[in-house]
Amino acid sequence: QVQLVESGGGLVQAGGSLRLSCAASGIFFSINRMAWYRQAPGKQRELVAAVTSAGSTNYEEPVKGRFTISRDNAKNTVYLQMNGLKPEDTAVYYCNANVQEFSVGATRNYWGQGTQVTVSS
Repeated sequence: QVQLVESGGGLVQAGGSLRLSCAASGIFFSINRMAWYRQAPGKQRELVAAVTSAGSTNYEEPVKGRFTISRDNAKNTVYLQMNGLKPEDTAVYYCNANVQEFSVGATRNYWGQGTQVTVSS
């Protein structure tokens, strides 16, 4: 019922910047938490940053001070501004959204297909 489409990934040199976007579409009442996860080759998927519906944010230590998560509720879109990229940031980045359905008390977690971010040294 909800689709998440990521964009903005690509290849950059170390120290460069990228801005990821994730747009939610479909039928839902509202979106609660939105987050970015990433998965590097041979590793488990890990949380990068999250933002609540009220705008509160949190970041995992490896990206603190370099990445900024934000959201535009009118557009149902979450962004991840990535500055000072490092080779260890190379991964597939996945958008996640916890969605409030029209049914009372019903929430559901959705995932995007992922967008590749590659940082060369």
